[in-house]
Amino acid sequence: MTAFGKLIRTTAFRLTLVYLFIFALFAASLLVYFAWNTRRLITEQITTTVNAETGEISDIFGRRSLHGLVLTIENRALRPGANLYLVTTPAGQAIAGNVGSLAPGVMATTGWSETAYRRLDEQDTADHFALVRVTELSGGFRLLIGRDLEERRRLIGIVAKAAQWSVLIVVVLGLGGGIFVARRVLRRIDAMTGTTQRIMAGDLSGRLPVGRSGDELDRLAENLNAMLERIEALMMGLKEVSDNIAHDLKTPLTRLRNRAEEALAKSRTEIEYRTALEQTIEESDGLIRTFNALLMIARAESGQARGNMDDFDAADVARGIHELYEPLAEDGGMSLQVKTESVLLRGNRELISQALANLVENAIKYGSPVAAAHAATADPGNDNILIEARREGDKVLLSVTDHGPGIPVADRKHAVERFVRLEASRTQPGSGLGLSLASAVATLHGGELRLDDAHPGLIATLAIPARSGASDTLAAQAHDVSQKAA
Repeated sequence: MTAFGKLIRTTAFRLTLVYLFIFALFAASLLVYFAWNTRRLITEQITTTVNAETGEISDIFGRRSLHGLVLTIENRALRPGANLYLVTTPAGQAIAGNVGSLAPGVMATTGWSETAYRRLDEQDTADHFALVRVTELSGGFRLLIGRDLEERRRLIGIVAKAAQWSVLIVVVLGLGGGIFVARRVLRRIDAMTGTTQRIMAGDLSGRLPVGRSGDELDRLAENLNAMLERIEALMMGLKEVSDNIAHDLKTPLTRLRNRAEEALAKSRTEIEYRTALEQTIEESDGLIRTFNALLMIARAESGQARGNMDDFDAADVARGIHELYEPLAEDGGMSLQVKTESVLLRGNRELISQALANLVENAIKYGSPVAAAHAATADPGNDNILIEARREGDKVLLSVTDHGPGIPVADRKHAVERFVRLEASRTQPGSGLGLSLASAVATLHGGELRLDDAHPGLIATLAIPARSGASDTLAAQAHDVSQKAA
């Protein structure tokens, strides 16, 4: 396609043509209205003048008879720029006036008419046009008084010529402006197209050019760039996950295979076979848990769980997790406490519960007295773990506080990545997906995972936007409960 063909096919050029047509039609309508009103005004002026003069001359005829009428007509016809005058007998013979010829039948009918005429003193044989009034006088005499319409014709001609030039200028300027706008837009679209082609070719680092005007194309480019950054981050995450799966799951799979081979090669008794099978099942359960966590993270990051959003009390989730993990904490020599306030939350209850459970499991694992005793920054004498659910501004906070070694500030951003295990946790069992899942769940709900110092220890918080009107709803629910209890 040629450059001009691309130009005239642009939306900007087509919109310019549409607006040009509308504007030209409006301008032409305005000029036609002006010309019509001008014509009407001139016609009204002529009829007013002719009516006044007709009444005046009719009065002269009534007072001074035909002789006075003829003298008056002759005198007025000699004035410069005089009107048209003609007096005829009942038989139609001209008696006085300055009209040489009229269109046939004009004098036979009284009233107003537009007619072609020629003056007596004109050498030009071309006809002129006039607006005339024919009045019948007493005795059958007829009086014609009229005014030439050349002035009206000239004015209409001036308006028509102005309209032609105006429409021509509008069309030329409109087309020029349309071509300018279309070329400018087309250059920016071509630049965006070139960038998208490079991106489709595999260069995910490409970004659309953004100007400084802040117009709709700039806003579109900014949104697309944000989308491209998100896509690039997801692709990089996918690559990292693939690499991590290949590296981190290779070891347990190899260990699983080696134990099976060892069982086949060395086991002789039923107890040995049973022990080998139990170890194999345990290793398989660990792999299944890892894959389940990966699937749950993928589900959260893809937004598939948005279809299962419900309203629920965040305090119920916190109390449920406390009840579930309290025995496990006691087995580890720790005290699991819960502090809640009723606050309404809209989200996927299963995912939020799983994310909070992951935070509690991490706290139990790394905040235990054994782990604290080996950490320089921990408080071995404080074995309390606190689960909290509360509202802070427009956020619902679900937090877990422990007094273990915590996470250094420099490692906190890195700690939420998949399969990442910090140096202090290398000796602990796990796959490094707990914080990654919690972060993905928080992001799914429009929130974030915060990692802060507990001095010593770690405060891991799911900060999720609260449901609007949550306070009123919970107050109504509490009132209903109290009424039922009464």
